[in-house]
Amino acid sequence: MPSQLFSSIEVGALRLPNRIIVSPMCQYSAEQGCASDWHTVHLGQLAQSGAGLLLLEATAVEDLGRITPGCLGLYSEANERALGRVLDAVRQAGSVPLGIQLAHAGRKASSARPWDGGALLGAAQGGWRTQAPSALPHGDGEAAPAALDSAGLARIREAFVHAAQRALRLGLQAIELHVAHGYLLHEFLSPLSNQRSDAYGGTPAARMRYPLEVFDAVRQVLPAGFPLGVRVSAVDWVDGGLDLEQTARFAQELARRGCDWIDVSSGGISPRQRIPVGPGYQVHLAEAVRAACGLPTMAVGMITEPQQAEDIVASGKADMVALARALLWNPRWPWHAAAALGASVEAPRQYWRSAPAAARDVFAGARVAQR
Repeated sequence: MPSQLFSSIEVGALRLPNRIIVSPMCQYSAEQGCASDWHTVHLGQLAQSGAGLLLLEATAVEDLGRITPGCLGLYSEANERALGRVLDAVRQAGSVPLGIQLAHAGRKASSARPWDGGALLGAAQGGWRTQAPSALPHGDGEAAPAALDSAGLARIREAFVHAAQRALRLGLQAIELHVAHGYLLHEFLSPLSNQRSDAYGGTPAARMRYPLEVFDAVRQVLPAGFPLGVRVSAVDWVDGGLDLEQTARFAQELARRGCDWIDVSSGGISPRQRIPVGPGYQVHLAEAVRAACGLPTMAVGMITEPQQAEDIVASGKADMVALARALLWNPRWPWHAAAALGASVEAPRQYWRSAPAAARDVFAGARVAQR
């Protein structure tokens, strides 16, 4: 039977050639939110991977929303120009459709880069006061964030809208909203981080109100059919935290509002989380969310082998698989998966002669020169 992993799929009006997604991967290599030469090299090789869609890393919608001082942003004209230069080069290098993940780090902002320890930065270290649904720190001993007031909620909602409009001007072909991993929109969903007493806190319906408002505001400024998806943390892996039932209800609300896919991850809200990590450990979450809302889903988390990915899609547990570390380790993973599964991918013609004899048909349209 033909590979299901390498069958096409439509997200909104965009047709993807296969179900392999390059997951957003923070690089911590921007300057004041502006993309750098590192991004050109990093994204350029992934654009040659033969994947179905490349989602750029979590991109802050305002400077206070960056995870670290090195995180990518799309909140200024300088950010837009810098990313535009990178995208111009990346599009010359590869043909993979390009999308972006828009994010706000909330109380997990103002952190050191991972290789510098990842701790919350104080003002003396170049940090800033973080903002969140409630004045509750992420970790013990950290400074409490400022609880967002109505003006702050409106400002950030508009920042998501403006970033989406910048993404459109840059010719990006899909947007994913980051509602996962303990960042701001996830912080509203989780009872561990949202203890508000107004219309945005308390019941699950109230806690999902603000993320849904952000989704609606972004959806409104996008053209009809423009792909808009959401990444969620399906469970917090902490007693009393966000659970699968609440996430399913949130996904159902997104489906009613015209969401095009749900990217299902988990965790990130608390250092107290206990995650049973293993191969495909989050796939069952994607399967449950898919069953609850009917939307196409992306499965993530230790998906490393071609047959493993094929089985996830072919069995209907998820519609797509999103890879991160596996693609950093092997940016040609889709080429090798296609060869293993008897499928083909798009690749730069400059590389067509690289295929070994056993995989000579892996490159779609290739005609290997005789000389």
